[in-house]
Amino acid sequence: MKYITGSQTMNLIKAIFVLLILFLSPINTEGKNLFVSDKSKSRIVLTKPAAVTGRIDLNKYYSNKRLGSFVEDGKTYFRLFTPDADSVTLVTFKRPEDKTGTEYPMHRDINGVWEASIEGEHYGLFYGFKVFNPKYPSTKNVICIDPYAKAVASYNTYFTPRRSIVVNENDYNWDGDHWIQRDWRDLIIYEMHIRDMTADPSSGSDKPGTYEGLIEHGIKGGIDYIKSLGVNTVELLPAQEFANIELPFEDSLKGRYNTWNPYERNHWGYMTAAFFAPESYYCDSKMEWDKWEGTSGKQVNEFKDMVKAFHKEGIAVIMDVVYNHLSEYEFGNLKEIDKDYYFRLDKRGNYLSESGCGNDLKTERPMVRRMIVESILYWMKEYHVDGFRFDLAKLIDWQTIEEITHEAKKINPKVILIAEPWGGGYDPAGFSLRGWASWNDQIRNGIKGENPFNGPGWIFGKWYGNNNPGRIKSYVEGTLVRDSLGLFQKKEHSVNYLASHDGYTLGDFIRLGIGAVNQDEEIKDVDSFVKLTPLEMKLNKLAALFLFTSQGITMFQEGEEFARTKVIPYDEEVPDTNKGRIDNNSYDKDNSTNYINYKHAEINSGLVDYYKGLISLREKYAAFRRAKYEDIKFMDIKDNPFALGYRLDYEDEHFVVLFNANLDKAENFNLPEGEWIVLANQNKAGIKQLGEVSGNVELLPSTGIVLKLK
Repeated sequence: MKYITGSQTMNLIKAIFVLLILFLSPINTEGKNLFVSDKSKSRIVLTKPAAVTGRIDLNKYYSNKRLGSFVEDGKTYFRLFTPDADSVTLVTFKRPEDKTGTEYPMHRDINGVWEASIEGEHYGLFYGFKVFNPKYPSTKNVICIDPYAKAVASYNTYFTPRRSIVVNENDYNWDGDHWIQRDWRDLIIYEMHIRDMTADPSSGSDKPGTYEGLIEHGIKGGIDYIKSLGVNTVELLPAQEFANIELPFEDSLKGRYNTWNPYERNHWGYMTAAFFAPESYYCDSKMEWDKWEGTSGKQVNEFKDMVKAFHKEGIAVIMDVVYNHLSEYEFGNLKEIDKDYYFRLDKRGNYLSESGCGNDLKTERPMVRRMIVESILYWMKEYHVDGFRFDLAKLIDWQTIEEITHEAKKINPKVILIAEPWGGGYDPAGFSLRGWASWNDQIRNGIKGENPFNGPGWIFGKWYGNNNPGRIKSYVEGTLVRDSLGLFQKKEHSVNYLASHDGYTLGDFIRLGIGAVNQDEEIKDVDSFVKLTPLEMKLNKLAALFLFTSQGITMFQEGEEFARTKVIPYDEEVPDTNKGRIDNNSYDKDNSTNYINYKHAEINSGLVDYYKGLISLREKYAAFRRAKYEDIKFMDIKDNPFALGYRLDYEDEHFVVLFNANLDKAENFNLPEGEWIVLANQNKAGIKQLGEVSGNVELLPSTGIVLKLK
């Protein structure tokens, strides 16, 4: 991996030179200060005013024609929707690095679709479009990517020039594979990053950080490890082609000034560039600057191999998708194709940025809506993807949400649809009314806390904000609207989680919350630091026990099962002043901060086993997944607001679940009549009997227990 760490002036000259030789002219940089850079809330400065947009009604344009490139009747067709352009030229290239290509004029129909065709079946051909709009004359020589490109070659530098590739679709042997159609109540989701799972040497992979490495058998990491946990669903961080590279650090390029990212990278992938194409970086996992990547197009079949391999193990695949904004750091995409049509703009023509990422897509436009819906359907049909988690879904208009639901369920009635229910607002209830699940930040903030410094949650024996015993009970029941405190019409609309890619890991949150480390402390020995103290182990187990016994969909983050830490390494040739500290926003780090270290899983194997046991418990006993609201009866506990107990009766299964989140005080619980088998306590969890109790049971501070009627 190459990082640019020399003269920033040479960086600037080099980047501009690359853009010039690839016919990339300066775009109109518009507006005032905007927040950009995925998840980073960092500020860049855009220095020039924009042209005022025209007043033509662009919503009137709509077409049902097949878009993108495709082969039909011995010809290769190319179609692009851009109603505001004066002319469009198709440019084809024998090699992506060619500075000039063969140009074909395209012809416009009355609905704003431009078309050209070439005799023959030109699979593997590289191509792009030149779009001329007199309102934005400086972009006339930019080679634009096809928004419907099924595979993309990308040049690894700032602003990432790209070439679309003509792909032969529907030629993959699925060997009888089909969608995994699972009741949402039964989902146990593992949120993971494709590269993270095998990039660390501890994974043992021969192809680290790749699609192939992820499904390699007989190693410590990847699919065998995921299968060993017992999860039945993986949620992949964005894997549609995205912008991997950000701007020169502490230097200006075309009006942007990078003060926030010394790594000059985007690791998580929330900067989508091509909504129909799989990310090519996960093929060879080599980020070589000033090199073309994805030219072979093999990312298409390798993504399918990955999905098929997970399905073979009974594991469903959810994609994290970003349709609320487009990648900011590139030329030659929707911004240059038709800025006025595809983006939300203010009256001066400046991009709106409620996403915090510089350029919000205008999802309410008919042809933007069509593109989003067709992208979802394409990943379902062509890649057998089982579901989707929508980033900042509140920025997608309701009509588009409803059309996604309607069309996706025609293909797979049990398709998984999950919203991140914020972005220009917050409305999990609105998504629930439309049949979608949402990430439940109430349970996250209530159980773990909002932040480890002055916003600790229930597991710390503290109340923060409006958290209270009534809310804790509502989380057990699925955070339902019938509780008056809840959000969801159905419990399977609640995605219960305690940590995700955003923010601190659960393990680090607990370390910081109890004062075992402070946020400015430098950690020299990560292997020693990650090893849990007795108190840390208790709190991690308490949090997990609550999560896995609550009604709703269960989700946890990669590495949460061993209290993963995100310490920024010292061995990077990058001017990061936070090396050695815990990272709470690791979106920019393609290094050991994010990689799963399987040595750490061995160090905290007791917690890994606890998670495995809880997963098997939830899997075996439907009461923890399918109990009705009336099946849960809470105990009346005096003088300890952090003690919680309830009886759970589902069909012929009878359980008692008890928690004592008080950090200092033991709690004695009176049990219902009968002999009760211990299935989970502060030490172990699972489906094997750990002992028997009757009459009453005492819980030590920060512990819980699950009992089953004998």
